[in-house]
Parts: sequence; C-alpha cells; structure tokens
Amino acid sequence: MPDAVRGHLDGRVGEWSGVMGLFLCPASRLAELITELIKVKPPKPIALSLVIDTGLGGVPKAVSIVESRSELLALRMVEMPAPSDVDEVWLERVSEFVPEDVIRVVEPRRGGAEWLDGVRRVIEHGSWPKLRCGGLSQENFPSVEEVADFLSVVSGGGVAFKATAGLHRAVRHTDEQGFTHHGFLNLLVATARSLSGRDVREALANTDAEALTAEAKALSDQAAHAVRGVFASYGSCSLAEPVADLEGLGLL
Repeated sequence: MPDAVRGHLDGRVGEWSGVMGLFLCPASRLAELITELIKVKPPKPIALSLVIDTGLGGVPKAVSIVESRSELLALRMVEMPAPSDVDEVWLERVSEFVPEDVIRVVEPRRGGAEWLDGVRRVIEHGSWPKLRCGGLSQENFPSVEEVADFLSVVSGGGVAFKATAGLHRAVRHTDEQGFTHHGFLNLLVATARSLSGRDVREALANTDAEALTAEAKALSDQAAHAVRGVFASYGSCSLAEPVADLEGLGLL
C-alpha cells in the first residue's frame, strides 16, 4: 500500500499526469489506504475507485467510510463482480447502495450467451459493464471473438465500459508464460471500428504496432471523442509500462 500510494501521488504531478486516472482500492484494504494517506497528507483528496471484494452487503459501510474521510478521499467509482444471474433485484440494490454521482461498474461473469445478456442488463440499468482481459490462468483471457461480441453490445448500447486486468502493454503480445495479452491500443482501435461498422476482430488480433498507431493517429477529433466516450477507463498495475509504450509509439 505505501508503494501504491507513493506511485500514484508521484504520477499525479509527473510529466504524464494527464493519463493518470483513479486510484483503485479493494474495500477489504480501505483501512490500510486511509492509514497511509494520514501519514502522507495528500495536498488534495485522492480520486478513488472502490473495488467491492466484500460482497454487495459490504457496499454501504465501505461508502460511508470513504465519505467520512472527504479530506483524504473523493469517491468517483464503485466496481463489483455480478452474480451469475445478473437480475433486476440485484441491480436495483446496487443503485440503492451507490450514490447517484458515483459511476457504477458491474462485471458480469463471462461465458456463453448468458454473459452478453448480463452485459445488456447492466447497460439498461445505467451502469458501466466491465471487461476482464486477463488474469492468472488461461480462462481469464477472453478470445478475440468474445471481446468483439462485447464491443458490439456496448457500442450499440450508448454506454461507456471499463476494461481491467492483462492490459499492461499497448499492443497484443504473448508473455513468457505463454499467455496472449490483449493490447489497450488494440482495444482502442477496435472500439473505433465498432462505432463505425468496420472489422473489429482484425484490430483486436493485430500485432503490427505501426499499423495500429497510424490508425489511432488518423482518428478525427470527433471520432476520438466518441471512442473515449465508450472505452472510458482501464485499470493497470503500472503507470510506467503504458506510458513507456505510448512514448515509444509516438502517441504521447
């Protein structure tokens, strides 16, 4: 936690502070975060995404703790996994527990047609769906087809989404463990193509960094704004790796 807080605060005042988003913290580690912030005394509250790992019933207490520490934390987003059946009753409870001015992000469990139905229900309910792009096992990495199907639903639903896990690098690649990671630049270009009715799968599968960079640079201001309105956020374990990739590609 001390390293995470220090890295975030350094990133907020560094050369590329514009790419810094929210600080992600599991609800189960909220006390650790607050203890650390009391020590470092940030000049302004940390913009927080609260990741609920304590069950839906733990949301009110966690939100209350954050709001009681407004000099240290500003709650901007609440993220949580959905049950296997993303029903209306559960989604209504999410709305009740999360303040209206806070973004709700819900991650339906991936797999089969039911997953996309869950994504649609999340969208209809006014929450952002979350796409998990990796993890500690092969099953955590969605296929190109699954990501393309997700983008098709989201781009047609008029809502933003958040991506998480596995997106450490800009361009699709295979790591030393043999896991093939989606690239956040691939996802950005694929979102642009999804919005304009072009080949999404090719963009997701592409490993040609120069071609992806050229396509991203060629986006008009209007198209770029539209992409940001859909692919609105993604979580990374590192600020340095994404920035280094974008610098190397000439995109910053």
